Amino acid sequence: MCGRFTQSQSAATIAATFHLAAVPDLAPRYNIAPTQPIMAILATAEPAEPPERQLRQLRWGLIPSWAKDMSMGSRLINARSETVAEKPAFRSAFRQRRCLIVADGFYEWQRLEKKKQPFYFRLQDQQPFAFAGLWEHWQTPEGDRLDSCTILTTQANALLSSIHDRMPVILPPESHDLWLDPTVREPEQLQPWLQPYAAEAMTAYPVSTKVNSPAYDHAECINSL
Repeated sequence: MCGRFTQSQSAATIAATFHLAAVPDLAPRYNIAPTQPIMAILATAEPAEPPERQLRQLRWGLIPSWAKDMSMGSRLINARSETVAEKPAFRSAFRQRRCLIVADGFYEWQRLEKKKQPFYFRLQDQQPFAFAGLWEHWQTPEGDRLDSCTILTTQANALLSSIHDRMPVILPPESHDLWLDPTVREPEQLQPWLQPYAAEAMTAYPVSTKVNSPAYDHAECINSL
């Protein structure tokens, strides 16, 4: 699964990496937790080739449009890529509302005898990357719109497998336009990209248990022990 991640790169680096039209106003995040606002890239509603991109703030934890209340979102922070096309909570978004969730690392916890040791995972080149995401809009009882999202997961690669059996789907840059394209709706076109990321392109190291607290969001979170 993916329960915490980072978005610590500069706004200029993110804009360049994801070909955004303008540099966004972003602050570094070192311990992003479920139900918090996160940054994601969506395709604009206007047809374009390739689809034009917009950076949007979404709530982490997908709330289906038919949900009676927003509590369901805290249970839908991740979606299994193997079944996402069939699950009622995700199948509509998988076909029509996909997004790139901006990140540059994530955490996973290794179970030890007396505690859980957090590890930080990132790319070897330390560059930003995109999680495969889905987004949905939900209307509150008061009539307000709330947009939310989930992160797709897949089987762990060799780097993660000793710590956890799942990992978030990291999309390679060459898949981004296809993933965002609203005219692409067939699962067969999308599933080939939902694979474990190459282990040799990633690195991992243990970090402080301070990251266990979702309220602790400081650069120290990603320091190696």
